[in-house]
Amino acid sequence: MITSTPKITVSSKIWGLLFLFLLAIPIKAQVLLVPDRVFDGEEMHSNWVVAVNGNLITYTGPESGLKKPNSYTKHELKGMTLMPGLIEGHSHLLLHPYNETDWNDQVLKESPVERAIRGSVHAKKSLMAGVTTMRDLGSEGAGYTDVYLKKCIDDGIIPGPRLLVAGPAIVATGAYGPKGFHDGVSVPLGAEPVSGRDEAIKEVRNQMGNGADLIKIYADYRWSPGATSQPTFLQEEIDAMVATATTAGKYVVAHASTPEGMRRAILGGVETIEHGDGGTTEIFKLMKEKNVALCPTLAAGDAIEQYKGWKKGKEADTDRIAKKKQSFALALQSGVDIVFGGDVGVFSHGENYRELVLMVEYGMQPLKALQSATSVNARVFHLENLGRIKNNFLADLIAVEGNPLTHIEQMQHVRFVMKDGVVHKNE
Repeated sequence: MITSTPKITVSSKIWGLLFLFLLAIPIKAQVLLVPDRVFDGEEMHSNWVVAVNGNLITYTGPESGLKKPNSYTKHELKGMTLMPGLIEGHSHLLLHPYNETDWNDQVLKESPVERAIRGSVHAKKSLMAGVTTMRDLGSEGAGYTDVYLKKCIDDGIIPGPRLLVAGPAIVATGAYGPKGFHDGVSVPLGAEPVSGRDEAIKEVRNQMGNGADLIKIYADYRWSPGATSQPTFLQEEIDAMVATATTAGKYVVAHASTPEGMRRAILGGVETIEHGDGGTTEIFKLMKEKNVALCPTLAAGDAIEQYKGWKKGKEADTDRIAKKKQSFALALQSGVDIVFGGDVGVFSHGENYRELVLMVEYGMQPLKALQSATSVNARVFHLENLGRIKNNFLADLIAVEGNPLTHIEQMQHVRFVMKDGVVHKNE
């Protein structure tokens, strides 16, 4: 009798402990999203469903092709279009609209602490608007606050999009602001100034070392308030900054609006041109040859002109708007990759859809605009598992009312937001 009892008792205890251990392991939720239609990042599909297991997409297609559909919790999205989370290409989480507080006063009078708090609010607004990934292109005088904002999101302290941050950005000495002070006054600048190849290399390394995911440079700018933009960096300076970044596995983007500033940045090897207002047929042809994408930031110019008093829809286009429409048309004709990114921060965070509406208004096909905000941006930004609804891609998914292919304005009506498999909005 005593020979078998200890063995049975030990075995029972082991299996009991194992059962309790298995109960303690969180089981990843299996959700089946059932919308009216699915835009997968490339094209629109009817009668599709999307299955999510944990934080991954595990099936896309007709429900009839899904194995064991009863093992999923169904979530109906009636009247909606399901699509990948938006990838915002040009934002400033640490800025707020210039008709609230002008840029100079934000840089000079708002502390980094205040701006960080504002940034956390802006991040949540962006996520609720369907932006699940965002490039933040310059902290505009707030140092590396964007790096820490990203960390807070990654650590789950605050909700917000996945961030790719540029840190302070880099300008040529004397070319940036705030300005308007006499030479005896030193003021904080909105970016880090450098002169010469050695300083440029050092600053790129410094910013990467402090957590910048990419480097932003200003290839042209106004040398004095109210003046027209002119090229800033010499070709050798741009070449050096790009070489320094790419050696470390990073890349460079360039603020550039003049043909010569754009040309130098393109030849230097930047990956995207931001704004590109003065782009010509020749410049866009060069961009296409060098595989450089354009982020036109249409919504920023549209907002600024209205701040200046332009009554959109009631008055003729201003000179700035007319020229922007012309350069955007040339970009479309050239076939360059168009990056969705509105320079949000100049206008209200959470209204990112304004860029998509203007892209279509200025001549882009709605399908191309949606691709720009999803699969194209994912490709241009080297995000290999985002931007598409596809098996084993991350479950960053949003749903909007109606069909944005027929009415692009529907992009302002985001009713469902899932980031990394977690639902943040469900209306």
